[in-house]
Amino acid sequence: MSQKPYDLIIQGGICLLPHPSESGLIEHQADIAITDGRIEKIRDSINEPALRIIKAHGLHVLPGVIDSQVHFREPGLTHKEDLETGTRAAVLGGVTSIFEMPNTNPSTTTKEAFEDKLQRAKNRAHCNYAFFIGGAHDNVAHIAELELMPHCSGVKIFMGSSTGNLLVEDDETLEQILKRGHRRIIFHSEDEMRLRERKHIATDMADPHYHPVWRDVETAVNSTTRLLRLARKTGRKIHVLHVSTGEEMDLLKDAKDIATVEVLPQHLTLYAPDCYDKLGTYAQQNPPIREKRHMDRIWKALLDGTVDVIGSDHAPHTREEKDRPYPASPSGVPGVQTLVPIMLNHVHDGRLSLKKFTELVTENPCRVFGVKNKGRLRQGFDADITIVDLKKEMTIDNSWIASRCGWTPFHGMRVTGWPTHTIVGGKLVMENDQVVLPSQGQAVDFLETRS
Repeated sequence: MSQKPYDLIIQGGICLLPHPSESGLIEHQADIAITDGRIEKIRDSINEPALRIIKAHGLHVLPGVIDSQVHFREPGLTHKEDLETGTRAAVLGGVTSIFEMPNTNPSTTTKEAFEDKLQRAKNRAHCNYAFFIGGAHDNVAHIAELELMPHCSGVKIFMGSSTGNLLVEDDETLEQILKRGHRRIIFHSEDEMRLRERKHIATDMADPHYHPVWRDVETAVNSTTRLLRLARKTGRKIHVLHVSTGEEMDLLKDAKDIATVEVLPQHLTLYAPDCYDKLGTYAQQNPPIREKRHMDRIWKALLDGTVDVIGSDHAPHTREEKDRPYPASPSGVPGVQTLVPIMLNHVHDGRLSLKKFTELVTENPCRVFGVKNKGRLRQGFDADITIVDLKKEMTIDNSWIASRCGWTPFHGMRVTGWPTHTIVGGKLVMENDQVVLPSQGQAVDFLETRS
């Protein structure tokens, strides 16, 4: 009786595999056989039939990249982005799973709003997806139940810089949320009171160069100091998003027992005043891109283990919106499609190893958020895989961007290192800059016991 063929074999790639001692990753040339959406076999050579073979000789095969912070704007703001265009951008950039933020319209703060997003993503998303529930003044009593909904990546709190009912700027409400439930809570950490006091700087100067002056280092440090104090008081683990200051890294380095840390490619690649000279409001985001000393300190934190995760904070706005005079221009830049190329270019330049980058976008997000069955190339795990060519030279161009906004702050940047194939649930969905099999994304599952 002949053997049933595998659905897919990835042949001859340099695979980033778990070290046998479970400490880190090793590079090893191997074949990977996939059936029914799972990795069935990893061997030096697999000489068995398959419905499809990807010849990956000379390419690197990574666990599927997870972008754990994106804003896809649906519902309510779909002139900027929606779940179809956002996930299309994701798979073109080598991203196999995304966790989407609650600051849509309406805000995702109720079971009904959350389930509406799941329904919208079904049969439309090109990559896998999960959604954060927003913590707010009016849902504190229900947070512990909401965070355990299927396909919920956790609770997101905006301590500053948000709209609608999502802003939670006072310590009393923050403490009440931290006391309820047990999953790690993620935070946008800026001090809203200080932002309000200093808003006149932005309006008086009317120049995006003053964005990091208005939203200064103290704004970030004050908020993160308060947050760490409350986390220790309540014993609740936290995840601090898009850390932008060296001073915060000094605090967070000594708080690894309670806090995990995310950084962005933008804060690792761009710095003031240069980025505002070149890009103006197209470099405007919250927290802001700051002087080079902060970029250097963030790199140090990434390499010394303070940083756990790299996310994109993909936050698209239209050109018409970005062209408004500062500060009427909105903050946020697209990034899900450029995360992998930008960071692979840093790998090429010797800033970090491919192993380190891979951990920060695969295994570590799974550990931080309690993702089930993803994040490693391992038998029995979901066959979400990102294949990259570390030698491929490309110029990032606005015409490549699939996001509805149609632009990137990295337009014109020459990079070495590029995603060539994106495999979602064992199916090849992107090959050589083309979506070849649409709408294959599935909702992400989380472990029942989560930290």
